[in-house]
Amino acid sequence: MNDATARTPGTASGADAWRQYLQPRVLGMLLLGFSSGLPFYPLFQTLSAWLRQAGIQRSTIGMMAWVGLAYSIKFLWSPLIDRARVPYVHRVFGQRRGWMLLAQAGIAFGLFRLSLSDPAAGVRPIALWALFVAVCAATQDIAIDAWRIESAAVQQQGAMAAAYQIGYRLALLVGSTGAFFMAQRVGWRFSYSVLAALVGIGVLTTLAISEPAASAGASTLEREARVVDWLEQRAHWPDALRAAGSWFIGGVICPFVDFFARYPAAVGALILAFMCVYRLTEFAMGSMANSFYIDHGYTLVQIGTVVKFCGLPASLLGVVLGGALVARFGLARALLAGSLLIVLSNLGFSMLASHQAPTLLGLGAINGLDNIAQGVHGTALIAFLSSLTSPRYTATQYALFSSLYALLGKILEGYSGRVVDAIGYTDFFLYTASLSIPGLVLLFVLQRLRVLRTATDGP
Repeated sequence: MNDATARTPGTASGADAWRQYLQPRVLGMLLLGFSSGLPFYPLFQTLSAWLRQAGIQRSTIGMMAWVGLAYSIKFLWSPLIDRARVPYVHRVFGQRRGWMLLAQAGIAFGLFRLSLSDPAAGVRPIALWALFVAVCAATQDIAIDAWRIESAAVQQQGAMAAAYQIGYRLALLVGSTGAFFMAQRVGWRFSYSVLAALVGIGVLTTLAISEPAASAGASTLEREARVVDWLEQRAHWPDALRAAGSWFIGGVICPFVDFFARYPAAVGALILAFMCVYRLTEFAMGSMANSFYIDHGYTLVQIGTVVKFCGLPASLLGVVLGGALVARFGLARALLAGSLLIVLSNLGFSMLASHQAPTLLGLGAINGLDNIAQGVHGTALIAFLSSLTSPRYTATQYALFSSLYALLGKILEGYSGRVVDAIGYTDFFLYTASLSIPGLVLLFVLQRLRVLRTATDGP
């Protein structure tokens, strides 16, 4: 199974490991992480609070989570972003930055249109604009991931991933706490207008960074043996059809075939299944968290304050802890720790829901635990997904993997409001905690198959 083991980055001295965080590209990654995370909460948790406060039914709010399926199917257009050029923009800014700028313009416009919406006049326009923003945000993520992978050596990917997550979580704070404070004092429309303006941080960063040298561009894919064979067999086809077919074979089929060439079919299927179920708990409870807070009598300022003082430090601690667990104990134990912490946080939410009187202490404690859990959970999963990619198809394969891990969870999240209506919040959080069981079972199986056995897995 040696040919199926995960790739692991090289190691650096302690001083070098810390110094790499001061490099311009790592600082740029921090700001791009902020740009990537900025639209996430305004599309889901913050939007759900706005809709719930406007009196929208929980079942409708839960279904709004389905706009997030754009993140889960982004692999469908990731080859386009890998190989197609943005007209005119490409000449000045290049492939990766051109797509970033186009996506960022769409995010800013979509958030501004959301700021003009009125839930009382109907949810459909809000859903459509949220879907537009989600597609643009998913496109930005593809381009940013490709830039991250192509701009730094393997040894620096740990620092790049950590900078990305820190920036991302700072954006989550702005998109939740900041949005709540502004909404409480000025209104939701002003809040979303400010969020639209903050997209400018990503735009300025994109303008400041340099375009990377592509590691696996179109010319590499066109030389693939499968592409050459396909073209030779269809020499009688029109040039336009042959070009489109070679693009599809090289950009879409080859990355899939490459993955299953490195892993036996059964093992590869188990790996993909593990990706799909590992974060079920996290996604299934996501849209109902803020609805739960509001239904239990917490104000927007109270929610924002607790997220600010408990959420961010706990989240950053979780990211650092997750990285340390991967480095010290390996992927398998880090993934296990992330799952167990997520289960504990959801059991804590269930206990909090069983008490009718809202307490800020309880909210802060559970929110802090949940943020630590999500930090460990996310860091371990990113390390795992990155280890599975091939250097020739990193961008497309990573887009596929990062799409799969959210697909099933987003579908379940869409029904979360109905589940709460049927069984109540106390049992709902017990249900979400139980969704981690399939991931734990598959983790055990993959560990027995030695898929997760790498140089960092410890003794």
